[in-house]
Amino acid sequence: MTSKPINIALLGFGTAGRVFHAPIASAVEGLKLSKIKANRPESIALARQLYPDAAVVSETTSVLEDEAIDLVIVATTNDTHYSLAKAALEAGKHVVVEKPFTVTSEEANELIELGRQKGKLLTVYQNRRWDSDFKTVKKLIESAMLGRLVEYEAHFDRFRPIPAAETWKEKELPGSGILYDLGAHLIDQALVLFGTPHEIYADLRTQRSGGKITDSFDLTLYYANGLKAILKAGMLVKQPGPHFILSGDKGSFVKYGLDVQEAALKAGLSPTGANWGVEPEEIWGKLDTEVQGQRIVGKVQSEAGDYRAFYDNVRDAILGIAELEVKPEQARNTIRIIELAMQSSKEKRAVAYH
Repeated sequence: MTSKPINIALLGFGTAGRVFHAPIASAVEGLKLSKIKANRPESIALARQLYPDAAVVSETTSVLEDEAIDLVIVATTNDTHYSLAKAALEAGKHVVVEKPFTVTSEEANELIELGRQKGKLLTVYQNRRWDSDFKTVKKLIESAMLGRLVEYEAHFDRFRPIPAAETWKEKELPGSGILYDLGAHLIDQALVLFGTPHEIYADLRTQRSGGKITDSFDLTLYYANGLKAILKAGMLVKQPGPHFILSGDKGSFVKYGLDVQEAALKAGLSPTGANWGVEPEEIWGKLDTEVQGQRIVGKVQSEAGDYRAFYDNVRDAILGIAELEVKPEQARNTIRIIELAMQSSKEKRAVAYH
């Protein structure tokens, strides 16, 4: 490992910055959280308490003009991702952008080109590639134990019947709504597994009383080989269904429960602790399949999840010793599918991916 750490500045200390970026990035060897930009008094106080070695600042310029800062993490509201990532790249910084990458694919393309021109790393925090259950699903598909996969279904089921008045996520802003939020994860996971589809159909709705944004989606990705990927999320699901359902011509896999890392991070636990990302046996997925004429029914032990792997890769890519895992072009494709999903829902028809 290099003796000189990569100095990080974090823009934003709300839920994304405080829960998902600061504790993960600061737990990775070779990375140093040097600056935190926060505005609200309570965020400033908490940042100073949790990260006493980091300078807490209130102006973005104090980050961008600091020559000691190597990497900027943009963990602000969705509508500011493009402008802040652009400013950071123009200042000669490597950039990690919280998902969703941008509001439009055109903005994403501009950032990708700017990153190329500046010769700087640009990536997006698609951390749920390192969820325990998704890692398990990926390994299972690669093993071909289900035979020819014909249907893949992934859900984020939540029950939040009353829109939270105090959060920007519930306001009519560019990039708001559940499709940009949870949808960005589900779409990215599907693209990792299967690549881009040839056709898309979506039904987007506002289901909650008094709601102003999309809070439910049913998105289907159709593939040339006959595979159908169904992605769903909603805020009025009192009893969560399976998180993953996979069906093939040899068998099926069903998985309930969610990766444990988010709950652990929100509880203030450190990713350096023992058994980080290890799921309890009671939420392991169930496999029912046939291998060489023998029926196999039972639980599949979940792979350990670890969001630190994202920042391990960012560090190694900056050092030139690894290929970047989450490529900005992949994150751009996710935004393009979101755009096409909105078109499909509006026009009430399937649309081709282009």
